Amino acid sequence: MIKILHTADWHLGKRLQEYSRLEEQKLVLEEIQQIADREEVDLILLAGDIFDTFNPNHEAVELLYKSLRRLSKGGKRPIIAISGNHDSTQFVEAPDPLAREMGIFFYGKYDTVIPTGKLDNGIEITQSATGFVEMKLPQIDFPVRIILAPYANEVSMKTYLGEGDREEEFRNLMGAKWNEIAEQYCDEKGVNLFAGHFFFMKEGEKPEAEPESERPILHVGGTQALFTRNIPYQIQYAALGHLHRYHAVGHEHCPVVYSSSPLAYSFSEADQQKQVVIIEAEPEKPVTFTPVGLKEGRPLYRKTFDKLTDTLAWLEENPYCFVELTYITESSIEAATRKAIMKAHDGIVNLIPQIKNPLGRENTSLQVEDLGKDMESLFKLFYESDKGQEPNEELLTIFKEVISQNNEA
Repeated sequence: MIKILHTADWHLGKRLQEYSRLEEQKLVLEEIQQIADREEVDLILLAGDIFDTFNPNHEAVELLYKSLRRLSKGGKRPIIAISGNHDSTQFVEAPDPLAREMGIFFYGKYDTVIPTGKLDNGIEITQSATGFVEMKLPQIDFPVRIILAPYANEVSMKTYLGEGDREEEFRNLMGAKWNEIAEQYCDEKGVNLFAGHFFFMKEGEKPEAEPESERPILHVGGTQALFTRNIPYQIQYAALGHLHRYHAVGHEHCPVVYSSSPLAYSFSEADQQKQVVIIEAEPEKPVTFTPVGLKEGRPLYRKTFDKLTDTLAWLEENPYCFVELTYITESSIEAATRKAIMKAHDGIVNLIPQIKNPLGRENTSLQVEDLGKDMESLFKLFYESDKGQEPNEELLTIFKEVISQNNEA
């Protein structure tokens, strides 16, 4: 049996508005290493979005290399890392020749071929092709095959696509390629895996929502998803990246699983339990997989209050978090109230006023009959509809100046 740790979407260098997450990332990557050691994992799969930007800062790059060196146990535990839609394929693959000596294999471009041969650490790449690698580990008596599916965008794939239904053509193209690989290399004598960074869903089902912090994957001509049926039947486990919530998409013939990001990166991920996945696999048998919760990092919360005392009490009770705080008020948040809230906590990312309707109007929305009114009256009605209060004199003066300039023009 082989034990595998599946993780994804590290987004090293990620910020939450003005807040750096680097120290949290250091802690959670140390936690992942501890899990890998405790579980005596043989292989690591990192399924894309290693960095948060195409040009990561040097702190993020240094954190990656140090973390992978520890995860690889000095080259004894191989790591397969593919690129995601946030990654530069050239940047990801740049250290590969040196990293391979440590058992770390970066795979950024779908047409890359990993060199075959035996490394000093005993790991041997026995077969490889575009989008595929087979390796033999010294302590495992069967080969491990992995179909490699890094993110592919329209620019990289346009020469292969026609002018018809590009969405379906893209699915057919990728599915045919993966099935061709599986037919040639993935027999029952080894463990057969898939590592991909795409938006997968079961055909006919409602797609899983993408997180707010994630650039939507629009593969080709508006393609939003590949289908689980596009994964070859020989595959025993599909390790996915892109969606930040732990999510098992389906089990048609194998588990198709998003491991989740290691930290919550947007408030749409508030209250999510972040995880890695431990897989136990052997040839010809269904795998078992277990999500393992991560504890490090600041949790994200969305909270709403209408009393300052309640707000300050909650902030005092929850010092180690990031919070998007909505404060219900009759008008704008008073300066003294805002100052007291912001002083009480160092992780308030957004402080949002929610204005009550002091005018007592059940329906302040604009009506058809209002359209005949003058511009100033329409502006007042719009502001009341949107903000729940009348515009002040300073705002009205500015509006009048804008209208006057437009009329002169």
